[in-house]
Amino acid sequence: MEPRLDPRKSAPELMKAMVAMEKAVAGSGLEHSLYELVKTRASQINGCAHCLYMHTTDARAAGESEMRLYLLDAWRESPLYTPRERAALAWTEALTLIAQTHAPDADYELLKSQFTEAEQVKLTLLITTINAWNRIAIGFRASHPVN
Repeated sequence: MEPRLDPRKSAPELMKAMVAMEKAVAGSGLEHSLYELVKTRASQINGCAHCLYMHTTDARAAGESEMRLYLLDAWRESPLYTPRERAALAWTEALTLIAQTHAPDADYELLKSQFTEAEQVKLTLLITTINAWNRIAIGFRASHPVN
Protein backbone atom coordinates (compact mmCIF):
# COMPACT_ATOMS: atom_id res chain seq x y z
CA MET A 1 0.00 0.00 0.00
CA GLU A 2 1.43 3.34 -1.03
CA PRO A 3 1.17 6.34 1.30
CA ARG A 4 -1.14 9.01 -0.09
CA LEU A 5 0.59 12.02 1.43
CA ASP A 6 2.58 13.13 4.46
CA PRO A 7 0.26 15.28 6.56
CA ARG A 8 3.21 16.85 8.40
CA LYS A 9 4.45 18.29 5.13
CA SER A 10 1.03 19.19 3.76
CA ALA A 11 -0.35 20.93 6.86
CA PRO A 12 2.54 21.39 9.30
CA GLU A 13 0.85 23.87 11.65
CA LEU A 14 -2.19 21.68 12.16
CA MET A 15 -0.05 18.61 12.68
CA LYS A 16 2.06 20.51 15.23
CA ALA A 17 -1.15 21.28 17.10
CA MET A 18 -2.13 17.60 16.97
CA VAL A 19 1.28 16.58 18.31
CA ALA A 20 0.97 19.18 21.08
CA MET A 21 -2.39 17.70 22.07
CA GLU A 22 -0.84 14.23 22.07
CA LYS A 23 1.99 15.40 24.32
CA ALA A 24 -0.49 17.03 26.70
CA VAL A 25 -2.51 13.81 26.93
CA ALA A 26 0.63 11.68 27.33
CA GLY A 27 1.78 13.90 30.18
CA SER A 28 -1.62 14.12 31.88
CA GLY A 29 -0.78 11.61 34.61
CA LEU A 30 -2.55 8.47 33.43
CA GLU A 31 -0.40 5.41 33.93
CA HIS A 32 1.70 4.55 30.88
CA SER A 33 0.51 0.94 30.73
CA LEU A 34 -3.10 2.11 30.54
CA TYR A 35 -2.16 4.70 27.90
CA GLU A 36 -0.70 2.00 25.62
CA LEU A 37 -3.53 -0.49 26.21
CA VAL A 38 -6.12 2.12 25.26
CA LYS A 39 -4.21 3.18 22.17
CA THR A 40 -3.76 -0.43 21.10
CA ARG A 41 -7.40 -1.37 21.68
CA ALA A 42 -8.78 1.59 19.72
CA SER A 43 -6.31 0.85 16.93
CA GLN A 44 -7.46 -2.79 16.85
CA ILE A 45 -11.08 -1.69 16.49
CA ASN A 46 -10.19 0.80 13.75
CA GLY A 47 -7.84 -1.59 11.95
CA CYS A 48 -4.88 0.80 11.99
CA ALA A 49 -1.76 -1.27 11.28
CA HIS A 50 0.54 1.75 11.60
CA CYS A 51 -0.73 2.58 15.09
CA LEU A 52 -0.91 -1.07 16.18
CA TYR A 53 2.73 -1.53 15.24
CA MET A 54 3.73 1.64 17.09
CA HIS A 55 1.75 1.09 20.28
CA THR A 56 2.42 -2.62 20.73
CA THR A 57 6.13 -1.91 20.20
CA ASP A 58 6.01 0.93 22.73
CA ALA A 59 4.01 -1.17 25.20
CA ARG A 60 6.49 -4.05 25.04
CA ALA A 61 9.41 -1.65 25.44
CA ALA A 62 7.72 -0.27 28.57
CA GLY A 63 7.38 -3.76 30.05
CA GLU A 64 3.91 -4.82 28.91
CA SER A 65 3.60 -8.60 28.59
CA GLU A 66 3.15 -10.27 25.24
CA MET A 67 0.20 -12.25 26.61
CA ARG A 68 -1.74 -9.14 27.68
CA LEU A 69 -1.21 -7.69 24.21
CA TYR A 70 -2.26 -10.94 22.53
CA LEU A 71 -5.44 -11.12 24.62
CA LEU A 72 -6.39 -7.46 24.44
CA ASP A 73 -9.03 -8.08 21.78
CA ALA A 74 -10.69 -10.52 24.23
CA TRP A 75 -10.09 -8.53 27.44
CA ARG A 76 -13.64 -9.19 28.70
CA GLU A 77 -12.93 -12.93 28.83
CA SER A 78 -9.44 -12.68 30.36
CA PRO A 79 -8.51 -12.26 34.04
CA LEU A 80 -5.26 -10.48 33.07
CA TYR A 81 -6.70 -6.95 33.27
CA THR A 82 -7.38 -4.92 36.40
CA PRO A 83 -10.78 -3.40 37.19
CA ARG A 84 -9.37 0.03 36.27
CA GLU A 85 -8.08 -1.27 32.93
CA ARG A 86 -11.44 -2.95 32.26
CA ALA A 87 -13.27 0.32 32.87
CA ALA A 88 -10.86 2.14 30.54
CA LEU A 89 -11.17 -0.51 27.84
CA ALA A 90 -14.98 -0.50 28.03
CA TRP A 91 -14.96 3.31 27.69
CA THR A 92 -12.47 3.04 24.82
CA GLU A 93 -14.77 0.67 22.95
CA ALA A 94 -17.85 2.77 23.71
CA LEU A 95 -16.27 5.98 22.38
CA THR A 96 -14.42 4.39 19.47
CA LEU A 97 -17.69 2.80 18.33
CA ILE A 98 -19.77 5.84 19.31
CA ALA A 99 -22.13 5.62 16.31
CA GLN A 100 -23.22 2.16 17.49
CA THR A 101 -22.94 2.49 21.28
CA HIS A 102 -23.88 6.10 22.04
CA ALA A 103 -21.69 5.80 25.19
CA PRO A 104 -23.96 3.61 27.32
CA ASP A 105 -24.73 4.55 30.91
CA ALA A 106 -23.38 1.19 32.12
CA ASP A 107 -19.97 1.93 30.61
CA TYR A 108 -19.99 5.41 32.12
CA GLU A 109 -20.91 4.06 35.55
CA LEU A 110 -18.01 1.61 35.32
CA LEU A 111 -15.74 4.50 34.31
CA LYS A 112 -16.90 6.58 37.29
CA SER A 113 -16.18 3.69 39.65
CA GLN A 114 -12.49 3.64 38.70
CA PHE A 115 -11.59 7.17 37.57
CA THR A 116 -11.88 10.61 39.14
CA GLU A 117 -13.68 13.29 37.14
CA ALA A 118 -10.35 14.75 35.99
CA GLU A 119 -9.13 11.28 34.98
CA GLN A 120 -12.37 10.70 33.05
CA VAL A 121 -11.58 13.78 30.97
CA LYS A 122 -7.95 12.70 30.51
CA LEU A 123 -9.00 9.21 29.41
CA THR A 124 -11.65 10.59 27.07
CA LEU A 125 -9.08 12.87 25.44
CA LEU A 126 -6.67 9.93 25.16
CA ILE A 127 -9.38 7.97 23.32
CA THR A 128 -10.16 11.02 21.19
CA THR A 129 -6.54 11.50 20.13
CA ILE A 130 -5.88 7.87 19.22
CA ASN A 131 -9.06 7.80 17.15
CA ALA A 132 -7.89 10.96 15.36
CA TRP A 133 -4.43 9.46 14.77
CA ASN A 134 -6.03 6.26 13.45
CA ARG A 135 -8.05 8.26 10.96
CA ILE A 136 -5.01 10.25 9.85
CA ALA A 137 -2.87 7.12 9.45
CA ILE A 138 -5.54 5.06 7.71
CA GLY A 139 -6.81 7.90 5.53
CA PHE A 140 -3.37 8.83 4.25
CA ARG A 141 -2.12 5.21 4.20
CA ALA A 142 0.74 5.58 6.68
CA SER A 143 2.82 2.43 6.73
CA HIS A 144 4.76 0.80 9.51
CA PRO A 145 8.33 -0.51 9.31
CA VAL A 146 8.81 -3.99 7.88
CA ASN A 147 11.18 -6.06 10.00
